[in-house]
Amino acid sequence: MECWIGWQDALFYKGRFTLDEVSHSGPPDQLTLRARSADFKGSIKRKREQSYHGVKLGDILSSIAARNGLQLAMDASLASTPIDHLDQTSESDINLLTRLGEQYGAVATVKDNRLVFKPAGTGTTASGTEIPAITINRRDGDQHQYQRAERNSDYTGVQTHWQDTGTGEQQTVTVGSDENAKVLRHPHPNQAEAESAAKAEWRKLNRAGGKLTLTLAEGLAELYPETPVNVVGFKAEIDGTDWVTERVVHTVSEGGFTTQGELEVKG
Repeated sequence: MECWIGWQDALFYKGRFTLDEVSHSGPPDQLTLRARSADFKGSIKRKREQSYHGVKLGDILSSIAARNGLQLAMDASLASTPIDHLDQTSESDINLLTRLGEQYGAVATVKDNRLVFKPAGTGTTASGTEIPAITINRRDGDQHQYQRAERNSDYTGVQTHWQDTGTGEQQTVTVGSDENAKVLRHPHPNQAEAESAAKAEWRKLNRAGGKLTLTLAEGLAELYPETPVNVVGFKAEIDGTDWVTERVVHTVSEGGFTTQGELEVKG
């Protein structure tokens, strides 16, 4: 199924989906269709036993994409990340994809027959192209909720460790300042993986500084995850923050077309 959503003179393509559930009810007669952006009944959900050694992250993602009939759309800087060793033990490709996304602070998803893997919260496409920003005025909305999280503000950086097999000593990698750095518990096999993990966590901490949820009474079909957003008409600190869309829910019902967007601080 291919889906467009929006208004009569402005429909936006939302991608290709695989129908996996149909139900019929009545009266009045209603047909309910449920579809996903990936076919989770196929090979992507099958558990595998596989090891990767001495490769780059892009090689692993290319293998996942190829065996599931997907096109890979991946950030070049992440693709070149060296992987010393990685085991896929009784683990499906979709679970491995999720695990790698968490480890490297990336958006890891399947959309429109494409495997997308890119840094989260940057407001760019997988090729590195800047996504055009959208401006939302407070008068355009229906409800909003703003949260500022202070619990992470004391951290000045992130530290993680890696094992130097040449000397047998444990080495430390610091992103930001080590004055009051958050220390990641699990060591990494090499410096490159340690640096990637520290950078991903540091970006995550920076993005966690604020959250803004907007409920728009008039749906905004062009809003999608990773879209940069400028807001106008709120408090000065809200208007002055560079926001990026983390999650979007579009709803079309008897009440009309509405959009809810969850925004985070741009990384």
